[in-house]
Amino acid sequence: MADETFLEIQGRMIEITGKLKQLQTQIRNKEGEKKRAFLTLEELKQLAEDTNTYKSIGRTFVLESKSVLMNEQEQKFKDSETAIASLQSSKEYLEKQMAEVENNLRELLQQDPGIARQIMSMSVA
Repeated sequence: MADETFLEIQGRMIEITGKLKQLQTQIRNKEGEKKRAFLTLEELKQLAEDTNTYKSIGRTFVLESKSVLMNEQEQKFKDSETAIASLQSSKEYLEKQMAEVENNLRELLQQDPGIARQIMSMSVA
């Protein structure tokens, strides 16, 4: 019974850890997109209104007005901020779940010291 509970808790912990790592990667990617959009906006602001500006589409460059490019970058920036906020709330939720699983594991180990001895005697090799 206790072994089954331990395996269930261990499985949940592994699952939550994987999801947390995935979320952290997504957050880093969105932060990179946000930074690129911000830097591009800063460079576009320095240009005169009549400057020819080009948008990259694959390996092709298409002539676009400065205002269109600025609007696109502002939208990318806002979208990235929204996505980061959403991912952060998901991360906080998963961290709470992880704390709950850790507490469950602590309680299990306190209730059945035999499991703690079995875990400690397992070799990681």
